[in-house]
Amino acid sequence: MDRQLLIICLLTFGINLIGALAYAARIAGVRTRRIAMSFALFNVLVLVSRTSNSFLGPFLAKRIETRIAHHSGGDALLWDFRIVLMAATLAVALGVVLVPTTQRLFARAIGWFQIHRSTGKLLLRAASPAGLRAVREAITMPSRAHFGDLVRERGVGWGVLLANAFAQGLIVVGVLASLYAGYLNPQFRVTASQLSAVVNGFATILLFALIDPQLSVVTDDVVEGRMSEALFRRTVVWISLSRLAGTVLAQLFFVPAAYAIAWIANYV
Repeated sequence: MDRQLLIICLLTFGINLIGALAYAARIAGVRTRRIAMSFALFNVLVLVSRTSNSFLGPFLAKRIETRIAHHSGGDALLWDFRIVLMAATLAVALGVVLVPTTQRLFARAIGWFQIHRSTGKLLLRAASPAGLRAVREAITMPSRAHFGDLVRERGVGWGVLLANAFAQGLIVVGVLASLYAGYLNPQFRVTASQLSAVVNGFATILLFALIDPQLSVVTDDVVEGRMSEALFRRTVVWISLSRLAGTVLAQLFFVPAAYAIAWIANYV
């Protein structure tokens, strides 16, 4: 793995890790009854994710341009993209493991912010010895009991979980497939690079119209006492696992999505 590919994988890893940790923010919001604040603090991490994403596209585009200029084999480039997708899978897997730790950290941050009400001070606190000590104290691994509880009531249906896996898989490959389509159809590679919405559009509609409302409903249910926190945590775990499954499905979606975008680029 060369340095450029390593940077691409690290950026992909960070983007997907932060996305997976969004579920921990929900748990922390439910536990503290400060849902809006938990998402506001999570948006600080989202800024890091979006900054990383703004660099990811140019790095990938440069790699494709280099391959085209040197007439390099497509198999090597395809393998590069496979590695990037594996980085996304590893990031989400780590995110699932870190949910207990992250939700504890978010709960502490919410409590601290309630008193001091300064994002700048919170960031300085996080980088201080006291903040690092809080991170060390919050570290915990998912227990076997939590995995054993997965056989109990899920809180969401299989249809929602399968739809989430499908949508997450499409979102992961959207930009990557559009860039790889530019390699498959170099004559219209700029056009192809702008067609990620062909893949991402349907997935985004699926997420916002079907999956997010379901997760919002169960979040409101637990706040209002109609659902136990234990069941809510199991629901979040199942949603997280379906997201992980989606990154695995992305390996299957990638090539067909790239060829579809390369074909559509001829007729736009």
